[in-house]
Amino acid sequence: MPSFHFVRQGRGPEIVLSHALGCDLTMWDELAQCLQQRFTVLRYDHRGHGRSPALPGPFSMDDLADDAAQFIAQHASGPVHFVGLSMGGMTAQALAARHPGTVRSVCIANSASQYGEAARALWQTRVDTVRERGMEVIADGALQRWFTPEFRADSLGRERVAALRQVLVGTQPAPYAEACLAVAHIALDEGNRTITCPALVIAGERDEATPPALSEAIAQAIPGAQLQSLNAAHLSAVEQPQAFAALLERFVLG
Repeated sequence: MPSFHFVRQGRGPEIVLSHALGCDLTMWDELAQCLQQRFTVLRYDHRGHGRSPALPGPFSMDDLADDAAQFIAQHASGPVHFVGLSMGGMTAQALAARHPGTVRSVCIANSASQYGEAARALWQTRVDTVRERGMEVIADGALQRWFTPEFRADSLGRERVAALRQVLVGTQPAPYAEACLAVAHIALDEGNRTITCPALVIAGERDEATPPALSEAIAQAIPGAQLQSLNAAHLSAVEQPQAFAALLERFVLG
């Protein structure tokens, strides 16, 4: 098991933040600022991302869920409120099904529970591209999916986009490709039907990477899940941190 790079801030009930593919824990900077007055916020880098080490060879979403369970056991005082976006949201689904004792609640944002053959073929193309040509070649396309045109044009938005572009391009191609394959082959629907903790699902109204219908499917599968949406593209917590925090606080404290 890798040793995870993480940051802890704030005080109160513990919230763990799990980032998107090709990002790192800095993705959560603004959201963590919003939450730290009321919560202890723990955010970590996934294996092969940010400053967490990569492990050789392939891994699955179950492995990422086991990583999260290990992180919680090592660094939290008990079950946590687990918040994941995109790949982090897939991790949240697998974690709640595989390790129910580790979570008090889950928030699953801008995510999916399974992909069809056509989508898996697109993932394979991305894997092949990265392995042959590196990260730079996919960066601009990723940023267009991650953010709305208005956010990319805004002065503050441009700064965040540039910083996250640097994180993406700085990610090592080999673990990034393995993470893409883990994402491409998710099969989380069956596990979702067994989740017993409270669940909040957040969709991005303008998310082309994981369209709202995918969030609706997750919410329908998890018993009693709440579904909310934000006027944002794929990285909704970066684009709308205050609105995201408000949804999360209402859910956790309610």
